[in-house]
Amino acid sequence: MSEVQFERVAFLGFGLIGSSLARAMRRHGLAGHIAVGDISEEAVATTQALGLADSAGTDLVQAVAGADLVIICAPVGAYAEIGHSIAPHLKPGAILTDVGSVKGSVIRDLSGLVPAGVHFVPGHPIAGTERSGPQHGFAELFEGRWAILTPPEGTDPAAVERVRALWRGVGSTVAEMDADHHDLVLAVTSHVPHLIAYTIVGTAVDLEESLKSEVVKFSASGFRDFTRIAASDPIFWRDVFLNNRDAVLEMLQRFTEDLAQLQRAIRRGEGEFLHDRFARARTIRRGVIDAKQA
Repeated sequence: MSEVQFERVAFLGFGLIGSSLARAMRRHGLAGHIAVGDISEEAVATTQALGLADSAGTDLVQAVAGADLVIICAPVGAYAEIGHSIAPHLKPGAILTDVGSVKGSVIRDLSGLVPAGVHFVPGHPIAGTERSGPQHGFAELFEGRWAILTPPEGTDPAAVERVRALWRGVGSTVAEMDADHHDLVLAVTSHVPHLIAYTIVGTAVDLEESLKSEVVKFSASGFRDFTRIAASDPIFWRDVFLNNRDAVLEMLQRFTEDLAQLQRAIRRGEGEFLHDRFARARTIRRGVIDAKQA
């Protein structure tokens, strides 16, 4: 057991990521009282039934009362509304952080709402599964994974270090970067791949019934992987694309240009070009495995 880092932690939104982090913090003794606020009565009932929190309810203001650490784990499109609700009730000296997959919009929506004396340290754990809901969380989710912090300029270094120590305490390796750079990197590594998965599965859905049934029946590993990705929470991903619009569109344009090159090569029978592209892509996979991110 580690030393308690925060006497009272409030989770706002309690799905896969929030419930996994709560489990991990409890396992490692990093939190005292764990409070959960979620507008979903079903999520609250599940949280209570599984004993994942010391207190849980649909009142977000009640959840943050007296909290030393407040972690927003809701879809990023809800951040502004949440910020307006909780800002007047945050404890002086508290740290406000989050787990959102987009950071520029998070800083845009929350920075002006955070009261003086409250420290704002945006964060993003690079971890997850296609499942959603508190019942699907597990304490090991963050072990060996990256957590990225994007504190705005002027953030108290001691507050940043406390959030860094929290992620290290649950097994993550921590990096720090500018929010815009984070959003560009994640557009390549996460957001555009999800968009492609949704598109490919959508194409299959729109096939005529006789062909669609065989696509499902004879799904190869590639299509199965796309269906797993496309099974992710639609509200979460809707908000990601709307709030990381510029970076996603930039990377989607690059992808479209590269795809057009491959189309031409296939049409023209340019085997050497195709082999070169496929061989180059294999090196990326080796790099992912070597970095223990596979």
